[in-house]
Amino acid sequence: MDGWVVALIAYITLAIGSFFPVAIRLMRNARLHSDGPSFDDSPRFSDASKELLRQNTTRINGTLVFWKTRAARFRAMHIYSLLWLTVSTVTVPVLAQAVQNNASSKWLVTVVSGHAAILLALVRAFRVESNYRSFRDGESDYYDLYRRMLDRPESFGETETEQLANYFEQVELVRRVVRAAETDNFPSVEDIVGAPPSAATHTKA
Repeated sequence: MDGWVVALIAYITLAIGSFFPVAIRLMRNARLHSDGPSFDDSPRFSDASKELLRQNTTRINGTLVFWKTRAARFRAMHIYSLLWLTVSTVTVPVLAQAVQNNASSKWLVTVVSGHAAILLALVRAFRVESNYRSFRDGESDYYDLYRRMLDRPESFGETETEQLANYFEQVELVRRVVRAAETDNFPSVEDIVGAPPSAATHTKA
């Protein structure tokens, strides 16, 4: 068998095979880990405060699942894209020099280049890296607040009422920040097809 055909088959097989874990992650929702102490176990709060904290945690659990799921999906896509874009960046110049006057070698260059172009378009349109950071940072920020409320509630205020009010306010702030980041990172038509001619003309002028 022609070596170019073998290389083409190997590349397609590896590209598809390495995408299977990404596809599984895209179809699966993340799960929250419930290990560790909760507000119910803390001796620092009254029963009434524990109930308020428990209700707040219950209300945000769905949001946390959403954040964790989106972060895991964008992370998987980011790693896959980074891997194969690195491979194409290295191999395409070499293949361009080694290409011969036969269909198999030209097809290999076309497939590698086309694969890279699709990944670049997806990464740009869906802002994969920015979305991953936004959802991961939001999840991390919330759990930082959660652990600080458990370990050092006095950092939120002097009285229990003040501590709860400041904690709830900061949790709401984290949610607003992530929501704003999600809206800013939402793909638009311009992200996919590029700037419209009028914008390009205006910039050039």
